Amino acid sequence: MEEQKRPVMRRPLSFVRRSNNLPPRRQRAWDAALGHELLDIPHGERDTSVAEDFHLDWDAEFGRRAHRVLEIGTGSGEAVVHAAHQRPDTDFIAVEVYRPGVAQLASRLRREGLTNVRIACVDAVELIDKLMPRGTVDELWVFFPDPWHKTKHHKRRLVQGPFIERVAGLLPEGGLWRLATDWSGYAAQMRELISADPRFTNLHTGERAGADSPLTAVRHEGLEKDEPMAFDDALDETGGWAPRFDGRVLTDFEAKAHEAGRRIFDLTFRRNS
Repeated sequence: MEEQKRPVMRRPLSFVRRSNNLPPRRQRAWDAALGHELLDIPHGERDTSVAEDFHLDWDAEFGRRAHRVLEIGTGSGEAVVHAAHQRPDTDFIAVEVYRPGVAQLASRLRREGLTNVRIACVDAVELIDKLMPRGTVDELWVFFPDPWHKTKHHKRRLVQGPFIERVAGLLPEGGLWRLATDWSGYAAQMRELISADPRFTNLHTGERAGADSPLTAVRHEGLEKDEPMAFDDALDETGGWAPRFDGRVLTDFEAKAHEAGRRIFDLTFRRNS
């Protein structure tokens, strides 16, 4: 009797791809940038995966070895474009799976003459696993990842144990991991999980605690009642929230969060030896 093969269990993806059809103008921008601002990465079984036999020399790609930042979930690139202008001595790798946003960012980079940004239109986990050995980047930005706020969808959140393990293998000693979210439950989860890993140190341990904590404010204001993790205690005695990272420009997304009365949570961790 022929042995039945077990079904392959796929890793839950932390993103949902919206329509990826490109109008002619965006397609022209994509084609012009491919192999230049837009990395030409051959894909595997999914169009967001990375082919097994592909390799990339990052120093050769940028033509130098400068301080290097990886931003996951770039969107249309407001934050990375601002940062690239402000920090010409730094190179940026922008990861985004939404093709229209990628085409828009590529067009803007060309228009504004920015040469210190490369875009990867792939799953960030695939990129890290297959193309980023330790020391490839010095800093990681994860700003406003999809919160997957319904409890049944929490398994799809990006920042969980397996991803923290990947980041620990990616960042060199002293490397920084900057995070931001406007969902208090996700913020509390990220703070707890990363702080529990001895390979990371919260650079703002104990800061903005108690009455000064944005988490305390959310609880007292009665917001986000669909985030049960945020309501274990009325007062957030732990703190550990970083001040707003001044290298993060106020994007349209964040502005809408402010308009809706949401609080922004920043965290900064350093990779230990």
